Amino acid sequence: MVLCGSNGYERKYYFNKAFSSLPETVRRELQILCVWFTEECGGILTMEYDEDGSLQFKHITSEYDGYYDEIGADLKIKQYREEKQELLEKLELYYRMVFLEET
Repeated sequence: MVLCGSNGYERKYYFNKAFSSLPETVRRELQILCVWFTEECGGILTMEYDEDGSLQFKHITSEYDGYYDEIGADLKIKQYREEKQELLEKLELYYRMVFLEET
């Protein structure tokens, strides 16, 4: 399930309305993370939950994008995982409790 994403080609941000119960500050922070990523690295970034509720960063690019920095994108995701570890863990817990109905 996709939480949010940003498309650097179309300059659009997407937020899944199924998560509208998240606080506005969290939604803004997610938007900043996604848009900043595509501004710096290019391509398309999505934040998606896998089957067990882990939050994954997925980035793709057009095959014609000569400016896309795949190494920079991987480093940026690593940076996000370190700097935003607490936020990401809470988002995973939220997903497991609300959508997977774990206790």
